[in-house]
Amino acid sequence: MSQSSSNKPALELKGRMMTLTMLRLLNPSVEVLAEALDRKMQEAPDFFRHLPVVLDVEAVADTDLYLDLAGLVGLLRAREFLPVGIRGGDERWSQAAETAGLGVFSGGADTAGNGGRKREEAADVQPAPSADGSPSLVVTQPVRSGQQLYARGGDLIILSSVSPGAELLADGHIHVYGTLYGRALAGVRGDANARIFCQGFRAELVSVAGTYSVSEQFDEGLLGRPVQVSLVEDSLHIRRL
Repeated sequence: MSQSSSNKPALELKGRMMTLTMLRLLNPSVEVLAEALDRKMQEAPDFFRHLPVVLDVEAVADTDLYLDLAGLVGLLRAREFLPVGIRGGDERWSQAAETAGLGVFSGGADTAGNGGRKREEAADVQPAPSADGSPSLVVTQPVRSGQQLYARGGDLIILSSVSPGAELLADGHIHVYGTLYGRALAGVRGDANARIFCQGFRAELVSVAGTYSVSEQFDEGLLGRPVQVSLVEDSLHIRRL
């Protein structure tokens, strides 16, 4: 082995923001949760397969569900979910998570999506002030498959189209002045007033403040049309512009 090879580090750790789907547990019964999961998977089986999730246990933190957390994790893995950690709960939940091989997350925004995509920082991505003075991100070129763009603290404005497999995230609104084929997640830090606008609606997934809908659920009459997506009383509304 050469000297240069032996001095080369074998690994490195880098700080990076990743987006994960938050799975909120609202019922302490494993059987009830299993039935609810099966119904969700029937709606969009390909979307949930191999989906990394964080279990939000805040709503069931005072129950004894933590005693069967390992069983719940096994149930999720049998359905091809990939549970990676929990959020919420006390020391009992933390110990149960450790036993089940899960991490423990503290705080953070509810975000959905895929954490493996490259965040783009190219020359065609430019910051610009919005009408209310908050920062916006303006992209003048098409967003390619595999790219991930995130507008922290403001709106994301795409002046072209978004390819299948691309992912858009914004703390505020998302505007696409072309066809949206990929994923669009607005209000990722919990802004329920955020909206998604596009000139051609062909999305794989749209989400506002963590509430999402996937392509299998879209009204076929909206496909290819200009639409806006908004959150109304915890329900996602997609309608023509």
